[in-house]
Amino acid sequence: MDKITVMSEADKIFIKMCKNIIENGFSDEKYNVRTKWQDGTKAHTIKSFGVINRYDLAKEFPIITLRPINFEKAMDEILWIWQKKSNNIRDLNSRIWNNWADENGSIGKAYGYQMKVLHKYKEGFFDQVDRILFDLKNNPHSRRMITNMYVHKDLFEMKLYPCAYSMTFNVAGNSLNAILNQRSQDVLTANGWNVCQYAALVHMFAKVSNLKVGELIHVIADAHIYDKHVPLIKELIEKKTFPAPNLFINPEINKFYDFKTSDIKLENYLHGKQLNFPVAI
Repeated sequence: MDKITVMSEADKIFIKMCKNIIENGFSDEKYNVRTKWQDGTKAHTIKSFGVINRYDLAKEFPIITLRPINFEKAMDEILWIWQKKSNNIRDLNSRIWNNWADENGSIGKAYGYQMKVLHKYKEGFFDQVDRILFDLKNNPHSRRMITNMYVHKDLFEMKLYPCAYSMTFNVAGNSLNAILNQRSQDVLTANGWNVCQYAALVHMFAKVSNLKVGELIHVIADAHIYDKHVPLIKELIEKKTFPAPNLFINPEINKFYDFKTSDIKLENYLHGKQLNFPVAI
C-alpha cells in the first residue's frame, strides 16, 4: 500500500504555485534587473504574473510545514508595522530589515510610517489601522475597509517600496474576509512568512471585533523564484509534509493594541528541517 502523505492546505498551495512558476514562468535572464546577490552579481528570476491563492482560515491556519517559519519573529514584524506603526528597526526584534535601514535605524516613509499617518473622515481623524478597527465595530458591512502603504508622493523617501502593500477587509455575515495585495514576492524567502503574518492579523482583527475568520485571499502581481533558489525549491517541494498546526490566541485579549507576540502562538507545529539560502537585495 502506498504511504499516505499528510499535507496542509498551505503546503498544497505552495507546492502547486512553485511547480507552475518553474514549469511555465517567464525568465528575465536576458534582461537588466535591479536585484543582486551579496557578491554583486545580478539576481535573475523566473516568475508568474497574477498569482491568486485562497486560504480558508476557518478550516486551518495556513503555514507551510516543508520548512520551519519563525512564527514569533513573523508576528513581531506584523505587530511592528500594524500595531507599533514603526519604521525603525530598533523597534523590531530581528535583523530582517537591516539591509534597508539608515544609520539611525529608519527605513524611511515606508510600512509602519504610513500606518500612523492621520487622515480626516466625517467621524474625525483616524490612521489606517484605527479606521479599520472602527469600521469593523461600527460599520462592519462597509465595502470601504481598505489600507494602502503604497503612497506615491512618499516613495522617494522609502528605503524599499512596500511589497505587501494593501489589505481589503470585508465582512460576510459574521465572518471576516480579507484580500492581501502584494506587488512582488520572493517566493522562497517570503511566501510562507507573509501568508502566516496576514492570516494571524485577520485572526486578531476578528477576535477584537467579535467576528469569526473567513477567507484570506493573497494576490501576488509578480511571484518569482530567484535563479539560485530554483534547485532549492525543487528539492524542498519533494520533502515530507505535516498537518497544519493550531493557532492559539490569548482569549483574554480584547483590544488589538494589547496583543504581544506571546499572545499569538502555534500549537503542534511540525515541520521539516531548516533550509539555508541566499537572499537577493
